[in-house]
Amino acid sequence: MPHTPSRRQVLGGAGAAVVTSALAPVAAVAGAGPALAGRTTDLTGGWRFVLANPDGVTDPDGRFADAANPAYDDSGWQLVDVPHDWSIELPPTPNGTVSSSGFFRGGLGWYRKTFTLPPSVAGKRVSVEFDGVYSDAHVHVNGELLGNHPYAYTGFAFDLTGRLHTDGRTPNVLAVRAVNPLPSSRWYSGSGIYRKVRLVVTEPVHIARHGTFVTTPDVAAGRGTVKVATDVVNDSAGALAALVRTTVTDAAGRVVATGSATVPVAAGKTTTAVTTQSVADPRLWSVEQPRLYRVRTDVVVAGRVLDTTTTDFGFRYTEFHPDHGFSLNGVPMKLRGVNLHASQGALGAVIDPAALERQLRLMLAMGVNALRTAHNPPAPELVAACDRLGILMMVEAFDCWRTGKVEFDYHRDFDAWSARDIAEMVHAAKNSPSVVLWSIGNEVPDASMAGGPEIAAGLIAVVRGIDPTRPVIMGSDRYRSVPAPGSPQDLILRQLDGLGVNYNTAQSIDGLHAAYPDKFFFESESSSETSTRGAYQDPGLLNTGENHTPGKRATSSYDNNLASWTFSGEYSLKKDRDRKFCQGQFLWAGQDYLGEPTPYDVFPVKTSFFGAVDSAGLPKDAFHLFRSQWVTTPMVHLTPMDWTTPRPGEPVAVWVYSTVDTVELVLNGKSLGVKKFDRKTTVDGRSYLETTELVGDDKNDPSGSYTSPNGSSGKLHLTWTVPFEPGTLTAIARSGGREVARDKLVTAGPPRAVTLTAEPRGEGAMAFVTASVVDSRGVVVPSGEPVLRFTVGGPGRVAGVDNGRQELAQSYQQPSIPAFHGQAVAVIAATGGRGPITVTASAPGLTPGKITVPGTNLGQRNGPGARAVDRPDAPVVLAADASYSGAPDTLPAAMLDGDPATGWSNFYVKQATATLPAVSRARPEDWVSLVWPRPQRFATITANFVVDARHGRPDAVEVAYRTDRGIAAVRDLKITWGTGSNDPTTFSFEPVTTTEVRVTLTTRTFLRISTLVAR
Repeated sequence: MPHTPSRRQVLGGAGAAVVTSALAPVAAVAGAGPALAGRTTDLTGGWRFVLANPDGVTDPDGRFADAANPAYDDSGWQLVDVPHDWSIELPPTPNGTVSSSGFFRGGLGWYRKTFTLPPSVAGKRVSVEFDGVYSDAHVHVNGELLGNHPYAYTGFAFDLTGRLHTDGRTPNVLAVRAVNPLPSSRWYSGSGIYRKVRLVVTEPVHIARHGTFVTTPDVAAGRGTVKVATDVVNDSAGALAALVRTTVTDAAGRVVATGSATVPVAAGKTTTAVTTQSVADPRLWSVEQPRLYRVRTDVVVAGRVLDTTTTDFGFRYTEFHPDHGFSLNGVPMKLRGVNLHASQGALGAVIDPAALERQLRLMLAMGVNALRTAHNPPAPELVAACDRLGILMMVEAFDCWRTGKVEFDYHRDFDAWSARDIAEMVHAAKNSPSVVLWSIGNEVPDASMAGGPEIAAGLIAVVRGIDPTRPVIMGSDRYRSVPAPGSPQDLILRQLDGLGVNYNTAQSIDGLHAAYPDKFFFESESSSETSTRGAYQDPGLLNTGENHTPGKRATSSYDNNLASWTFSGEYSLKKDRDRKFCQGQFLWAGQDYLGEPTPYDVFPVKTSFFGAVDSAGLPKDAFHLFRSQWVTTPMVHLTPMDWTTPRPGEPVAVWVYSTVDTVELVLNGKSLGVKKFDRKTTVDGRSYLETTELVGDDKNDPSGSYTSPNGSSGKLHLTWTVPFEPGTLTAIARSGGREVARDKLVTAGPPRAVTLTAEPRGEGAMAFVTASVVDSRGVVVPSGEPVLRFTVGGPGRVAGVDNGRQELAQSYQQPSIPAFHGQAVAVIAATGGRGPITVTASAPGLTPGKITVPGTNLGQRNGPGARAVDRPDAPVVLAADASYSGAPDTLPAAMLDGDPATGWSNFYVKQATATLPAVSRARPEDWVSLVWPRPQRFATITANFVVDARHGRPDAVEVAYRTDRGIAAVRDLKITWGTGSNDPTTFSFEPVTTTEVRVTLTTRTFLRISTLVAR
């Protein structure tokens, strides 16, 4: 049975968004702005914060031992508004941190909030509610410890009644201690009070926290029955009869139904009142038209309204059928989902509604209709945004159960807290029409351990005890083959309604469906291909290696960089498409997130590579791949997104994604031919576009290629090989001979200016401004990477900057950042006031860009960016460099250490995946270079080439040096080749004076240089 804490410790309950009350206005809260009329007052402003220890969770010298005492002097602490994330405000560092945290520090922090309450609050019930604190929050009021809440991702409340001063003069002090021990998470978590806080004041007779549950039991039958269960709390001294009135209104505020029920409530008890009302011709909530209704609930005693809350809900019904797949309101559809972690790029973990909406609108533009909250309960603002925008939600509880994944994660608190935390997850979101699945965990190790089935049974019972209307599932990587009967995996799956599988082959998901015909299956994580915006490598390979050269750490955007457990985006899309029984998929991931920088584990690579859009919110090519399969409107996209960098005549693999079957490629007005997708049909009659060819993407199939159940194989893109020629490359999509979409790439000239564009802001404080480095014609310069400095005039400030580059040493919370492939994004925070906010972006030698965005009263004076420090990166002068290093222990600097056992190499082995063999293929050309801070004069370069079973000598060599006008070839180059392995090879030429010399090597084999010297 779940543990139920006493009301004096933690306030729990049964589920409603509380926004209004019949109470008199609450007094102004110090630092929080004007008082709010109603039962809730935001405690967002005027907090004092101190980072007691950024490198540990102890207070070693005891300076903050008395920080909860009201008399403690906090005048020297920082003034902050919450939500607040102290980690993102610190500079990243490799010292004492881990890559999973994005190399950001955690530690120990204290918050204090001082406020007064008027005499009218005396005799009321008062509580404080937190939506989330990372982590292990210990909450005090006026020096008294109320309790603690370990889990960072669930909300909680403490009863303050009888502990507060209500004379209007004596200050009350709320103090919160939070810690983030590293490593505490497999991804960046942020630290501190990163979600909202509110004060709740009610009469002794009131609606419980989360005390309303709205269901629509007959909507599938076409009836508009609304059943409202309301938990009424009687904290008065005597028994009473409470009248509960419910009023249903539509989106326009019109009353469409009413109901009432009278229930007796004993003193000190809670009683549930149930009202049932009928709405004529209800308008259904759907992903296309997310129509919301609202229930107003009044509690009336002796003719007096004592409490009022409102709850948003929607009429909709779902089915997860084991054979026929998912349907919403009787309409079959696939879950076209993404996984999203809870951070917001440059804002860290801070919850801002405008930032969340911007992220979700990016996903909608890709064709997304579903979101998995990986791997934890979401903020209320995210749930509300999905309700409003029409995005289905899989809400997830935990990343681990009793067995942890990192040293300080939730496993330490699981036994004591998991029942309460999963109950809070369900209560907080149970009225949301967007929520369609409850997940009890992700890839939990206990799923294959003896104690796992018992743990699962307990969690499932808690969820179903609160909400029996939605399926209970989990996401798992432990079902890649059919479980043995009686195994922990088998026993757990038989308890669940369905299962989300992570990275299963087509054959394995078919096996599960056959073995468990009464369960539904979907992909809770699909693909996980990695990519860097604007980086391209080896389009002819289905999987390729990574560049480990410092400053060049990036992965290919040709959908061909895969870890051992992952699949290409195309394979994942085809596998899901062909199986009607598969409910859909959740792409890992919708957006790059801080931490987990696979395939690298080295500073300063601090964000993931998995996203369809980068951490700045700029789309990668993967965005357009999934868009081409998930939207129906005409679109066409060219890959690579760069028609400037290649050398004249260099063959470029051009991929085209499109929703249209016929595409013509045109270069500088000359047609390069028309290519077409074939129109095909799944075995259950659904139409799709695909080429017809063997792809070689599934070693498990007899053909070596993924083959659909209809016997066909092919690609989801069209391909041309185009010798590069500067100018304009255009893809024209035609349907029935008529142009319906086009995309074009234009060769950029030298950078001339910075231009700015702003995205519409949602309900929140943040606006997003994209800066582009452009040439004289307004074309983005892919190689343009000047440092951009953002300045703000009016009621706003720079809250953060990002360029989407995964390998970035600098802090996000500062006003300047280098452009990456010609672009960067500034997050502009409103500071209050509706005057215009002017944003300017400048860079040396370029015409600055300027744009105006509206201000908003939702702004915060002490929110994100208020403590930003401009920390320009110190220029790094590399003694040696290379175009490509195949492994982390073969970097260019190893050519300079004098040790013949070490050296630079482009050799790599990419390990096999579940569908692809291992690959190790030499690149046709690479370069190495020597760099000096001051010009050097020399006429000879000596390179010691290693020759062995893996490495050979180059077939051809070019030597060039840096001049005032760029790179120029040396004159009169002569080569004297070494005869044996590690023997010196000498390149001699007319003497040059330069700061950089580059040796370009053409080869059919891998290379290794142990020593490189210029003389």
